[in-house]
Amino acid sequence: MTDDLSLPDGYTEWLGDLKDRIRTTRQRAALAVNAELVQLYWHIGSEILNRQTAQGWGAKVIDQIAHDLRTAFPDMKGLSARNLRYMRAFAVAWPEPAIVQQLVAQLPWGHNVILLNRFNTADDRIAYAQAAIKHGWSRSVLSMHIEARTLERSGRAISNFERTLPPETSDLAREIVKDPYNFEFLGVGREAVEREIEKALVDHVTQFLVELGVGFAYVGRQVLLEVGGEDFFIDLLFYHLKLRCYVVIELKAGRFRPEHLGQLNFYLAAVDGEMAHPDDAPTIGILLCQSRNQVVAEYSLRGSTQPLGVAEYQLQASLPSVERLEQELSGPE
Repeated sequence: MTDDLSLPDGYTEWLGDLKDRIRTTRQRAALAVNAELVQLYWHIGSEILNRQTAQGWGAKVIDQIAHDLRTAFPDMKGLSARNLRYMRAFAVAWPEPAIVQQLVAQLPWGHNVILLNRFNTADDRIAYAQAAIKHGWSRSVLSMHIEARTLERSGRAISNFERTLPPETSDLAREIVKDPYNFEFLGVGREAVEREIEKALVDHVTQFLVELGVGFAYVGRQVLLEVGGEDFFIDLLFYHLKLRCYVVIELKAGRFRPEHLGQLNFYLAAVDGEMAHPDDAPTIGILLCQSRNQVVAEYSLRGSTQPLGVAEYQLQASLPSVERLEQELSGPE
């Protein structure tokens, strides 16, 4: 086909639609193949488990099964004795075929192996399986969230979202605020002051966004707000893509005090009035402190009409030793 060929009207749009259809079909086909493979592995694991239980087959029979299956299907991967043992454990973990078909078959086998290795209860596996499907987590990202206990910390902050936000958004708002936040990746100790922590968070903004969770977009640090001819500065400002609202984060290096919320209330009102678009949802405020008294925080939130959450954050227990700093500065040998 030559470059000067005249294309029919609407050809470019039609070709774009066709490409989208092909991509969608290929994706669906890949998902279908994956689901069939996971269900096959569950069936193999169930058969091994049933034979061992009903007929007293020993553990060593798995080695023989692996040998015979690989001989029959030399081009098929995943038939090692080690993987067969995972299939058996998979069948033990999910005795009901319905949940395999409806949930875990939507995940690649590698994801399911991680869930088997990391959790002892079905509830934990289900929670992280659902999150991995919802957010499209890769295997490495799933491992990272399990290590960080992301789901266990989500929705744990003290907030007034249920009272100050519409029902359709209050649940999501509560879910996006963790407690505690893990800032150990910053490399600063508990003695760090607020500006030092802010700077470290911005210097590590990629890891910070991962810790915050899905949907946060970074706007800026020490964001200027001009109100009534006076200048005010927001510690950290984000926009949440699902909630469609600004999120103001204020950092306090010490213990939570009720007066901290007064300043945050002002920032929320100012952002709503000076920055937010008319179609944006109400701005949300998150106060992060090193420690808090739960009762004091709950009472402090009762009188507020702005959506606020109070959560703790964790830093390193102590600063790195001189020896460690010298090793890091000298680099690899």
